[in-house]
Amino acid sequence: MANLVYKRVSTDQQSTARQNLVLDEAGIEDLVAFEEAPGTSSRLHPLQRPKFRELLNYARPGDTVHISEMFRLVRGTGVQTLAAAGELQRDLQRELTYDGLRAAEAKGSKGGRRPAVSAAKTADVRAAYLEGRTIAALARDHGVSRGAIRTAVADLLPDHAAINEDSPAPELPVTLDMPGKVADFLRARELDPAEQEALDQGVTVRRGQGYTLRVSAVPAVHLGLLARCQPLDGGHG
Repeated sequence: MANLVYKRVSTDQQSTARQNLVLDEAGIEDLVAFEEAPGTSSRLHPLQRPKFRELLNYARPGDTVHISEMFRLVRGTGVQTLAAAGELQRDLQRELTYDGLRAAEAKGSKGGRRPAVSAAKTADVRAAYLEGRTIAALARDHGVSRGAIRTAVADLLPDHAAINEDSPAPELPVTLDMPGKVADFLRARELDPAEQEALDQGVTVRRGQGYTLRVSAVPAVHLGLLARCQPLDGGHG
């Protein structure tokens, strides 16, 4: 059984670096890659794309096809919403990992040394965050970890609070940027009071023709909201 990987970018100015990173994180071994020529349009039906046809001809029963994001294969409102939910889930997993490290630090443990934001750049980082730049984007911009960015903007975070070293570390809020399509879907659902409050208190950040909703809540609330996105993946609920 083979692991088949499909890659595509929409313009020749783009690269597959992000796709490679996502696939590397998935730990796929002994993969066989099928990469479309740069600029292969998403408007083409997958069966009209040379490399995808080649993948189908190569595939055998039992093989697994891996695609970093659904929109690499097909476009459409439903697919984009599903892809957005998947991205939200990956972000939540990353943030929960950081949340665990932060809780451990509150108890005196350290999760390893993280690169810091230089003093010369701290003011720029803080200003960009207040203007709506996400922590993940700032980390990429400055080549540091998300934890380093959080340290630089710690007093600006919605979850900023003093921690009593003599008490157990509480379940700390996590701030995530929720894709607008996911937020719209959730607003049409019947939510628990805590979930509804998290959405109502979210901060809208405009991005081009769309938006994201910056939501701060404890992990349990985020997980509950994510569970309500299951119908987007063909589930029921």
